[in-house]
Amino acid sequence: MSNEPPPPPPGQPPEDDPFSKRPPQGPPPSGGSPYGSGPPPPPYDPGPYGGGGPYGGTDPLAGMPPLAEPGKRILARLIDFLIISIPLYLISLPFGGAVDVTSDDGGNDFGNAIGNSYNGHQLIWSLIGCVVYVAYDTYFTHKDGRTPGKRLLKMRVAMLNDGSVPDTSSALMRAVVLWLPALLCCPCLWWLINIVLMFTDKPYRQGLQDKAGKTVVVAVR
Repeated sequence: MSNEPPPPPPGQPPEDDPFSKRPPQGPPPSGGSPYGSGPPPPPYDPGPYGGGGPYGGTDPLAGMPPLAEPGKRILARLIDFLIISIPLYLISLPFGGAVDVTSDDGGNDFGNAIGNSYNGHQLIWSLIGCVVYVAYDTYFTHKDGRTPGKRLLKMRVAMLNDGSVPDTSSALMRAVVLWLPALLCCPCLWWLINIVLMFTDKPYRQGLQDKAGKTVVVAVR
């Protein structure tokens, strides 16, 4: 007879996943009410989505760490951007650089080159940049929910429905929605929309990438 514990029921995250939400422990107190002898708290407000949100009939944030502060999220994203863009730019220099400093429009930064310049080697570096940014975000988000920037500032990405680390498809969708519009067509507008959403979206502070991947960003110790 095997001594291994039985596998978790279908749909339940494995017990060794440190990021999954946990159900309340222990039986309810005596008296028949899980809230003790006092009156129960008011019923959960489902918010603007109704029925507990788009991910189920209960509060998806129950059992989850607190949502990350928007200011820290912006700083973490800036750290990740620099981690990628500086080495990528330096690698491009022997091949003519990712930026054409002699162009008439005065383009002299890596972001403008990736977003707007599509001639010669700049097109190649634009495509390389897109692949690198998306791959970076997908890998670290799927690995443990934390890019280096998020790890430094003690945050992580979690699936909203169960708090687990995003799977490959969710991590990839999140990275594509986050980076491709910003790198290819409208960087200023795209970042502005996401920054505004991080401060104003109710109740989960989801940017467009979070809505696409059905994720939230939470604080960790």
